[in-house]
Amino acid sequence: MSDQRRHPPRRRKKQENRAPITPGSDARLKKVFAGIGVPKKMPFVPDPFQVAAVEAMENGDCLVTAPTGSGKTWIAVEAIRKVFARGGRSWYASPLKALTNAKHTEFAQIFGSENIGILTGDRKENPDAPILVGTTEILRNQLYDAMHRGENIATDLVVLDEAHFLGDSDRGVVWEETMIYLPARIPLLMLSATIGNADQIARWLESIRGTRCSIVEETKRPVPLYPLFLHPSGTLFPMLSEEKQQEKPKLYKKVISFIKNSSGSRSGFGGHLPPMADILRVLEKYNLLPSIFFLKSRADCDNSVTMSAQHRVAEDPERRAGRLRRIEEYVEQVPHIANHRQMRILKERAMGAHHSGQLPAWKILIETLMTEGYLDAVFATSTVAAGVNFPARTIVFFNSDRFNGREFSPLNPTEFHQMTGRAGRRGMDKIGFAVAVPGKFMDLTYVGRLVHARATDVFSQININFSMTLNLLLSHQPEQIRQLLDKSFATFQFSATCNKKKKLPVSDSIHDTEHLWQDFLRHIDFLKQFEYVTENDKLTGDGIWAAQLRIDHPLMVAEGFRRNLFPQSDPAVLAAIMAAFVNERESDDTSIHPADIPNELEEALETVTDGLRPFAMEMMEAGFDVPVLFLRPAMTLYFWTKGMEWEDVLEFWDSAEGDLAKLMLRTADNLRHIRNIADVFPEAAASARKAIDVILRDPIVSSIEPEPV
Repeated sequence: MSDQRRHPPRRRKKQENRAPITPGSDARLKKVFAGIGVPKKMPFVPDPFQVAAVEAMENGDCLVTAPTGSGKTWIAVEAIRKVFARGGRSWYASPLKALTNAKHTEFAQIFGSENIGILTGDRKENPDAPILVGTTEILRNQLYDAMHRGENIATDLVVLDEAHFLGDSDRGVVWEETMIYLPARIPLLMLSATIGNADQIARWLESIRGTRCSIVEETKRPVPLYPLFLHPSGTLFPMLSEEKQQEKPKLYKKVISFIKNSSGSRSGFGGHLPPMADILRVLEKYNLLPSIFFLKSRADCDNSVTMSAQHRVAEDPERRAGRLRRIEEYVEQVPHIANHRQMRILKERAMGAHHSGQLPAWKILIETLMTEGYLDAVFATSTVAAGVNFPARTIVFFNSDRFNGREFSPLNPTEFHQMTGRAGRRGMDKIGFAVAVPGKFMDLTYVGRLVHARATDVFSQININFSMTLNLLLSHQPEQIRQLLDKSFATFQFSATCNKKKKLPVSDSIHDTEHLWQDFLRHIDFLKQFEYVTENDKLTGDGIWAAQLRIDHPLMVAEGFRRNLFPQSDPAVLAAIMAAFVNERESDDTSIHPADIPNELEEALETVTDGLRPFAMEMMEAGFDVPVLFLRPAMTLYFWTKGMEWEDVLEFWDSAEGDLAKLMLRTADNLRHIRNIADVFPEAAASARKAIDVILRDPIVSSIEPEPV
């Protein structure tokens, strides 16, 4: 779904006749702004919560919840150091490939590159190293394999970074499975943003793992946050009142006055972008740079860069030279981005956009320059708030809601605190700032409540799918699987809710074991119908290899192989077909000229579509989702795998190049799983291997990681 579904695309409006923005500030801010500066360099001394967490790991599991940027990685490093010192092995799992790559670089500097391995799908290096970093999905898959072989996974410590992803609607099931399947002998360290129900998660883990789970909570930010309000005139005001008598924080009187004397709390700059260059001028005057601007859409990010280029921030010549040198070093290794449309502004104005429509290489460059202090402003969507180390003195936000992948919904406290967690760089700032800019999509009253709101609770997102069903049947009898489902966080939360005297609002995903069990039986019955599972609940030969397809729509792909529908000998066509299964976007195939469609691809896609239609109908009648196989993503991957240049492929594609990079990377991930069934389909596995090698070339991936300065 487009992130413009709720709010129609904004047309370029004439700027309303309004007074020019003139930098100004409320008298109350004079003392606050005087406190801006760089803290005195001091020897590092761990905070009490960091020490407590490391000590807690000596006695079992530990769940650490602390604000963004508070130093949770130090805890992981010390826990890993202890295991490493006694010859043990550690597994560090994170939700994002970018974060995993960053931790790989960081840990290599600490422990030595020869002791660090990485597993992300895109990268598999030194997999037998005593310290592995990788994505949580790969750790979960290793647990599947270990259970299948009846072996213990070869690690003595597991660190789950961003553990609040347990409540992520799309990927939370992977975190929950990992926690359920992990042997109790392996200590589990969970690092999380602040969450409201840490005690509930800890009690659940204790109930299923039989070992103590300590909770270490830190609510204090390492750098204090001061929220500000930017009046459309250009004057900065405190966001909140500082009256000592009040029980709950209230908006500052002049903010309340603005709301009352305008057309409501969502007035201000209206629905269009405010004059970004003028806002930069205000921030520069009061020493509030560098800043991250959180915006609603990719287009707003890109347009803001263009608008801001009208203003040049005063800059030390040495800093500018350092930025140009850093960019030049990077471009030498990733030549494609030399012609990026924002490159000139990045070089000359020290600002750029960062969002999912950008190529990974460009985002890495922006992240690197910002982290190293070479940029004044980054215009980003809220996705940058989670996971990536991306600090600034100030964050500026224009919306009190965000797009969650399906619809716009109000920011919850955890999302808000993740955004504001980027404000204030530990060791570099004495204070961080969050600036609210009024407009059509900003509810100032609501934001005022978010500043000190209690962290959001995490709810189970477990769901039954075919991949889970097949993989559990590799190593468990159905009754054993029922016992596993009984260990789910969903069941624990359901029971906790039922034990309350009053009904509590809970997520739609909270169900008891019986509900999960019936859904499991629904899946297993369908697998029996098509002979992936025997009547006595064992996997057939086809079920065993199908379990290795831990991919998008594994059963549809498995059936395509069984029916000999896939072009196993042609890497480009095989990649194209897999792209059609991976693709999640609607595509306008009607605009494709028939003469442009390669005959071999057209025939292959028709063969797959026609051949799988009866099976797809059976799946839909049984209540399961099936993918729509669009032609455009298939053609795009076909052209790329055939060796077409990036610019030519992008011309055919109908969305941002970042979307295309994501499609290609996910297609390569799917092809890796096909490569893993070489014993059954050797020809397809060989074609998958060749296709992966061709897909993963510049500018999709780069062999470089930014070296530390």
